[in-house]
Amino acid sequence: MSKFGITVIEHLLSQQRLHPEASGAFTYLLSELIVAAKIISKEARKAGLTNILGFTGDTNIQGEAVQKLDIFAHTTIIRRMSHLGQLCAMVSEESADIIKIPDKHDKGNYVLIFDPLDGSSNIDANVNIGTIFSVHKKISPGNEVTSTDVLQPGYKQVAAGYFLYGTSTMMVYTTGDGLHGFTLYPAVGEFLLSHPNIMIPEKGKIFSVNMGYSNYWDDNVRAVMDHFTKKDPEQGLPYSLRYIGSLVADFHRTLIYGGIFMYPPDRKDPKKRHGKLRLMCECAPLSMLVKQAGGMATDGETDILDIEPDEIHQRVPLYIGSKKDVETIMEILKK
Repeated sequence: MSKFGITVIEHLLSQQRLHPEASGAFTYLLSELIVAAKIISKEARKAGLTNILGFTGDTNIQGEAVQKLDIFAHTTIIRRMSHLGQLCAMVSEESADIIKIPDKHDKGNYVLIFDPLDGSSNIDANVNIGTIFSVHKKISPGNEVTSTDVLQPGYKQVAAGYFLYGTSTMMVYTTGDGLHGFTLYPAVGEFLLSHPNIMIPEKGKIFSVNMGYSNYWDDNVRAVMDHFTKKDPEQGLPYSLRYIGSLVADFHRTLIYGGIFMYPPDRKDPKKRHGKLRLMCECAPLSMLVKQAGGMATDGETDILDIEPDEIHQRVPLYIGSKKDVETIMEILKK
């Protein structure tokens, strides 16, 4: 069979067969998440024709204005996933607290953490947006969900991935055995394998950062920018600047082409002095993905996957991408 004939469900089942002890619960969980993503993708594609663009007038736990499509994606995922019997809890960027599974539904042994619509501030401009997800296994005994089940470091993730809603809809995911990308074929409604065994180039030619905040960075971060923008053909410098402002889209480009994406801490904004991006629903899942592709992710000092979360909406700085480029950044930041 051609690689383009393999559906994501077939791929999940093939991974399941590698583990005879598997019950199929995890495969069922991901298959329903895929259904939710298809619904979100369909709605996003017709958003300009329906009354789903614009702000709701509310702000989320992050203090950010909430888009109507944010709420649609958030609600769609919760409704699709609550009744499965495979989850014990969920965490969403749009909810202040842990989302517990209603008592009327059976409960399972997995925790789903997700950003329902990353890049939503760009919705009205028709820029790529996406859904980022992370799956953990419940670790505490008994039926009750505890904070230890949710506040787990990234290296304990059993799966991570994202759906990218752009010129085509893609799913990129890993269960810890390589990184694979699937493209939605609208005519049949299936995700087909299009990017098997994704590997990020060891060194890139692109860096991605919001230069508009450069006045708020400390001297070491500015030194990083000086390095990547200086003219030095022997080192392949300068790098090209590419910044979309939608994390999932910027990350996807970095993953395919190589290079570095960074969101440093902001020394002038108290809300961003520890970074802006969320550890659990953004940085940890993307860090698992890039590691599976041969890349790296750090907060400038520590591997993102090793950070022990203190709370569900914890923010951290992020430097993620090609291995050699991240290593270069870490060397500069230590000076």
